[in-house]
Amino acid sequence: VGANTDADWPGFRGPERDGIVHGVRITTDWSASPPVEMWRRSIGPGWSSFAVRGDLLYTQEQRGDDEIVGCYKVSTGEPVWRHRDAVRFWESNGGAGPRATPTLSDGRVYTLGATGLVNALDARDGSVIWSRNAASDTGMKVPDWGFASSPLVIDDLVVIAASGQLVAYDVRTGHPRWFGPPEGGGYSSPHRMMIDGVDQILLLRGRRTTSVAPVDGTVLWEHSWQPAVSIVQPTFAANGDVLIAAGDAMGGMGVRRISVAHGSAGWTVEERWTSRGLKPYFNDFVVHNGLAFGFDGNILACIDLEDGTRKWKGGRYGNGQLVLLADQDLLLVLSEDGELALVGATPDQFREVARFPVLDGKTWNHPVLVRDVLLVRNDHEMVAFRVSLANR
Repeated sequence: VGANTDADWPGFRGPERDGIVHGVRITTDWSASPPVEMWRRSIGPGWSSFAVRGDLLYTQEQRGDDEIVGCYKVSTGEPVWRHRDAVRFWESNGGAGPRATPTLSDGRVYTLGATGLVNALDARDGSVIWSRNAASDTGMKVPDWGFASSPLVIDDLVVIAASGQLVAYDVRTGHPRWFGPPEGGGYSSPHRMMIDGVDQILLLRGRRTTSVAPVDGTVLWEHSWQPAVSIVQPTFAANGDVLIAAGDAMGGMGVRRISVAHGSAGWTVEERWTSRGLKPYFNDFVVHNGLAFGFDGNILACIDLEDGTRKWKGGRYGNGQLVLLADQDLLLVLSEDGELALVGATPDQFREVARFPVLDGKTWNHPVLVRDVLLVRNDHEMVAFRVSLANR
């Protein structure tokens, strides 16, 4: 259900927004074959990740008083073009810069800035196709940590979350086509799912998870949960159930599995279980082989999706991020201190198989692996590494 794109990594957390890399197996003996640095480049602050197509990567950053959408060469790190908007966002916890990740679709790059600017740019040269301000379009004020939703392209719409309110723009003109319910807040991105054959957009917002129809924003179903801060993405559990997470201003509160079904009487949503064995805050989790892997505070953890019980907990990575290499049951973890680690994505025990330093300083950005190129960044530099691929 990815966007209309031939991109290698079309945006936030990949084609399905689930943080899963398919079709790649890497060498795990980094003492013998460590990642090889291709290039390292200074970059402006921001917590954006990367979108990648061919030899071009796209990310967002702050340079002085300008918010930047930047295009760089994957092979060399050389800048190709930069789009500038004369806005600056800063707050004391996360610092300056944009929070969202660009989205590639049909030769365009779509972005949401920290103050609410929505851009549709030509991916080749950065020229502006259209631009909007989601804050003024929705009347939502800039949240404490800035607008953080990465755009979602569905058919002829680009959908963003202005804090807790969805707004869908026409991809051709930028004209707003529909608005979702306005109450609630949050930092999660809109997430496309197919449930019981019905295409829908999910958003974690404030104390509730809301599903709407992509065509017009009609609310299909909602589920309420007391914790008030929504940051991470929902994901599928087994049998089409949905796994959601929530927290408060101090950290993650746990995860919940809900059963969503559509029948003659309409939509039904039931809580299957709630677990504190995994408490992600702003660190997204992944689902693999009936398990969920993610952060319990600053320690990695694994829970069983059958009942939410914890299988293991281990390794201190701070507020890191991760992706799953599904073909080899392997987590690639980027710690808050800028270290890469390889951890087994299996239920038996916590097992770190390799570790390698890549960045200095606070690192909250999601890593991206495209074939044998690993891209990482934080608030002041980005680096590309060549990793050795494993024989199948």
